[in-house]
Amino acid sequence: MKHSTLILVPGLGDSGPQHWQTLWQQQYPAFKRVQQRDWDTPDREEWVEALHTQIMENKPEEVVLVAHSLACITVAFWAQKYKPKIKGALLVAPADTEAPDFPAGCTGFAPVPLSRLPFPSIVVSSSNDEYMTAQRAQQLAEVWGSRYVNIGMAGHINSASGYGHWSQGLELLKGVGGTV
Repeated sequence: MKHSTLILVPGLGDSGPQHWQTLWQQQYPAFKRVQQRDWDTPDREEWVEALHTQIMENKPEEVVLVAHSLACITVAFWAQKYKPKIKGALLVAPADTEAPDFPAGCTGFAPVPLSRLPFPSIVVSSSNDEYMTAQRAQQLAEVWGSRYVNIGMAGHINSASGYGHWSQGLELLKGVGGTV
C-alpha cells in the first residue's frame, strides 16, 4: 500500500485543544495541519489557497484530507478549482454555509459546490448536528460522489459534543486510504 500523507483541515475557529483533530495530531505527529491566517472571519479564496499550498508541499497523490465543518466546504471549493488527484478525503460534519443561521463573518463559502469530487471521499454526519441536517449532508454526499455515514446522535462531532479522541473516525479514515 502506498504511504499516506494525512492533512488535518480544521473548520471555523480552528480545532481546540480537546478536539479530535488536535488529539490525533498529538498522537500521530506525522499528521500535518493546515494553518489559516484568520480562523474567525475566513475568506474562502484565502482558505482554499492555504489548503492548496499545504497539499502541494507533499506528493498530492499520497494526500488524504481530514476536514471538519467549514473545512469540508473549503475542500469542495478547492476540488472544484484545482481538480486534484489526491488519495482521498474524510469530510466530517460539513457546515451548511447556505443556512440562514450560519455564523456571520465568513466570505464566499456559499453556494456550496455541487460538483463530483475527483477523489474517493466519505461524508460523516450526525442526526442532530446544529450546523447541517442529516438530510442535507446525505444530499451533498450524493452529489459529491462520497460514501455517506450517519453516526447517530453525535451533534457537530466535536469536543463540545463529547468527541475527544474519536477512534471511530480513525477507522473511517481507512476507507479513504488513510493509514496511521
